[in-house]
Amino acid sequence: MTTQQTAEEIEALTQQVVAALEDKKASDILVIDVRGRCPWADRFVLASGKTGRQLNAMAQSMSEIAHQHRMPARIEGLEAMEWLVVDLQDVVVHLFIPEVRASFQLEQLWTRAKPAA
Repeated sequence: MTTQQTAEEIEALTQQVVAALEDKKASDILVIDVRGRCPWADRFVLASGKTGRQLNAMAQSMSEIAHQHRMPARIEGLEAMEWLVVDLQDVVVHLFIPEVRASFQLEQLWTRAKPAA
């Protein structure tokens, strides 16, 4: 793990993130365990939204979760509103417009990657 969060705290945070995304009507929500393969996170959560406005609403929900956990919510990508990245320490949330998600194919990259030896 990259911070002082326990495995249970990371699991609870991940579940809270997924529930908030479902509440904002995100589609294609996917949780990827990247422990041992990514030095800065334990989990990636990917989700799609139909519009930039929906992505912004999802990102604001992530910011509220960060506030509840007394952590900063760093949100990148607000200028273009096509791919937003929200850093919640051990959980990194990627919010996409479907066409951009298909273009970058992060799920294929991280689900095919082999754990570090």
